[in-house]
Amino acid sequence: MKRSFDFLISAFFIVILSPLLIITSVVIKLTSEGPLFFKQQRVGKKGRLFSLYKFRSMTDNVRDSKQTFNDDPEVTKVGKVIRRLKIDELPQLFNVVKGDMSLVGPRPCLPNLIKDFNESAKKRLLVRPGLTGLAQVNGNIHLAWEERWEFDREYVEDQSFLLDLKIMSKTALIVLFGEKWGKK
Repeated sequence: MKRSFDFLISAFFIVILSPLLIITSVVIKLTSEGPLFFKQQRVGKKGRLFSLYKFRSMTDNVRDSKQTFNDDPEVTKVGKVIRRLKIDELPQLFNVVKGDMSLVGPRPCLPNLIKDFNESAKKRLLVRPGLTGLAQVNGNIHLAWEERWEFDREYVEDQSFLLDLKIMSKTALIVLFGEKWGKK
């Protein structure tokens, strides 16, 4: 049931948001050189690697393993806006349609992080990674990795349709009104 829900909701949002996706694509191509999408290998369910897609928000010469923030000089002007509004994440709806990801679940991690996983963190590999998750609505980047992994473990152990709806609702509030809605 979760996979069907993910597919239907993601396909619906791809259609509804297609004007925004097209406008974002045009603006990125008109304002900076390089590919439209940023593609990066991430770890999915059962440790399977997949290509995660985002709208490119940085200059084209940034290494894909570098973590950047909005004040980084390599983040483009358009990139700052699409990051703040979370528009850069919208291409991941296609990852959900493909089955690489779910709407809700632990965020997909980089392959080099697996070596640092404790037993609690390894549980995140039992489910599809998500566009949003329990850690993202409870502090997100302000959390230490161990805290994020603990939220991921909690999600895996307590996952339900109702919990997914709560997380999606809280995510919508964060996108619309800012991170203050993501604090416990």
